[in-house]
This record gives sequence, structure tokens and C-alpha cells, in this order.
Amino acid sequence: MAKKDEKILYNRIKSELADAQISNQELAKKLDVAVETVSSWCTNSAQPSIKRLFDIARVLDINVQKLLVPTRPNRLG
Repeated sequence: MAKKDEKILYNRIKSELADAQISNQELAKKLDVAVETVSSWCTNSAQPSIKRLFDIARVLDINVQKLLVPTRPNRLG
């Protein structure tokens, strides 16, 4: 369980985009959404709909479950 001050990241879109070497702009264009929308997903300030998650997974050629694994930020030290 996360500590009170520890932020949990609810999606892995940013990480999966990096792995696929696809930019926010490319994903936005393929999904016909604003770049700002993709940016908000990547920073976890907004979450895509379930349908959009499947669309994102299709573009990235991954299983949608890879986008939904909650993670905690890396800690140094």
C-alpha cells in the first residue's frame, strides 16, 4: 500500500511511448486527439477512457494490461 505522500502512477503510457519510440505528437495524430490530451495522460493529470486505452494499446502494439499496471515513482538511494 502506498504511503500518504507517495504518488501512484495509474497508467504507463509515457513509459510505453518511450519504449516504442513514439512521441506524444505521433500518438495524438494517430488517435486524432490534441497533443495536450496525450500530455495530460502521460503526466497522469488526466486518464483516458477505457476505449482510448484500447486504442493506445493498438497503436503501440501491446496488450492493454501493460498500460494499467500501477507503479510507484523510482526512489533514489
